[in-house]
Amino acid sequence: MTTAERTAPPGTSTGTRSAVSHWFSDGWITTRRNLIKIKRVPDILVFTTLQPIMFVLLFTYVYAGVINIPGSSYKEFIMAGIFAQTIVFGSTYSGSAMAQDLKDGIIDRFRTLPMSPSAVLIGRTNGDLFINAVSLVVMMTTGFIVGWRIRSSFLEALGAVALLLLFAYAFSWVMAFIGMSVRSPEVINNVSFLILFPLTFISNAFVPSDTLPPPLRVFAEFNPVSALVSAVRNLFGNTPPGSPVADNWAQQNPEITVLIGIIVLLVVFVPLAIRTFASVSSR
Repeated sequence: MTTAERTAPPGTSTGTRSAVSHWFSDGWITTRRNLIKIKRVPDILVFTTLQPIMFVLLFTYVYAGVINIPGSSYKEFIMAGIFAQTIVFGSTYSGSAMAQDLKDGIIDRFRTLPMSPSAVLIGRTNGDLFINAVSLVVMMTTGFIVGWRIRSSFLEALGAVALLLLFAYAFSWVMAFIGMSVRSPEVINNVSFLILFPLTFISNAFVPSDTLPPPLRVFAEFNPVSALVSAVRNLFGNTPPGSPVADNWAQQNPEITVLIGIIVLLVVFVPLAIRTFASVSSR
């Protein structure tokens, strides 16, 4: 389709396609661009899949012997935490990639094209969703090899995977916004770690939250990552039997809490990211 056809006013013979069709088409083109980039630079996929394997082996073989989970094995307890940590850390690629595209001037090239501004962000987050899905498959396969098992039904397990990927997608928009807010790609990793380390490590991902000191326990119980981990443990059937019942609504209803959190992240950060993109691309 030519530029004239894309910019023709509605009602003309060349402008029959709707704005919604254009939006989906633009989103698919930019998504395809990011998937092709993964194919041409396979190092991206190689290193994003090596990291989850390393975490699974590290926690299941190094720490499993020293951390006791009453009524369960640490291997089954830890896998939900590793899933959550990996998909949250994987979202940083959205931020670093957007910062790099701004630095390289690729965004300036996109500005000259008759395309929706949000399409660039949609393509970026969709591409990262694919990477997170591959990482999740690798982690689950590695988990099965080291002894982790799903103790629930197929539909419940499918729900756990869906929650992980939806949370990863929503968090990619957060990191894309941050990536466009910093001045250089070198800064994004430092900023990301300042946000992600407290979220992942001050949670119930690696140890039960009731073992933490009181101030950290309060943070962990209302941490969205803790809700995600609890929901995934429940849906995979890996919650230790006899675990104490939390005294707050978020941990008593982790699946609903995660869904609410995903909706809030998307409602807040999708418009913020699109507005920021329009601002930085017009500098």
